[in-house]
Amino acid sequence: MSGTIVRPYGDTTGDGRIQVSFTLPVPFGTPTEKARAEGAAMQLAGKMGLDPAMVVHAKGMGPDYTFFIVYGRVSHLVDLSEVTVTEREFPLLSSAEVNLRIRSGLGRKLVVVGACIGTDAHTVGIDAILNVKGHSGEKGLEYYREIKVVNLGSQVAVPDLVVRAKAEHADAVLVSQVVTQRDAHISNSREMAAAFDAAGDRPLLVVGGPRFDPAMTAELGVDKIFGKGTTPGEVASYLAAVLAPGDDPLDPPKELAPDGDVASVSAETPGAAA
Repeated sequence: MSGTIVRPYGDTTGDGRIQVSFTLPVPFGTPTEKARAEGAAMQLAGKMGLDPAMVVHAKGMGPDYTFFIVYGRVSHLVDLSEVTVTEREFPLLSSAEVNLRIRSGLGRKLVVVGACIGTDAHTVGIDAILNVKGHSGEKGLEYYREIKVVNLGSQVAVPDLVVRAKAEHADAVLVSQVVTQRDAHISNSREMAAAFDAAGDRPLLVVGGPRFDPAMTAELGVDKIFGKGTTPGEVASYLAAVLAPGDDPLDPPKELAPDGDVASVSAETPGAAA
């Protein structure tokens, strides 16, 4: 289809074919149970608007659950003109630019405290941003000379996070939430924001994880939400832009510090040597 109106693509362009997966609380043991389970999946697919639909995969998940993959056709259209895109509101800086911005704007190291709060024991997200090894070819915040990182690890209680952040005189608190069952990432973030507000002298509050919606910052009471695919360079650039702004917080530095090796750098060259 042309213009801003499109349809899903499966076998041929614009045929409206899609593939969905889901789990139902039905057993998949005996032949009768398997037939009933697939019938339940087809019923759900029909109510979702898939016509025709077929179950292309079904697998029992323990004695009482079945996982399905269903392939079918929908009649719905997508209007690209109605899609809202959240643009990055700060320049992407190299590590050298971040260090210079902090050094000239704060005159000291920027202190970051990071943690996974509540019962979340999955540190892969917070470690990817904070640890020097980083990810996606970018080194974490520990690599930046002008950033002091305090990584508290997993399952940190919110009151303990508040106390440690105050003790470290944190400029920013970074929280990663991977466990999202029953919207735990939402309730945990709200609890954290309320606790820091009550304690006073609140640092910049940043949360991130695969299930967060960046548009929910005001609703959760935090200052910034990073979604899936965020890199350490993006986080560092944001912290520098907000906490150590120059004359214009959205303008990158025009030159490096006296001990830098490069006379000038572009704001779109993340990963340059610090």
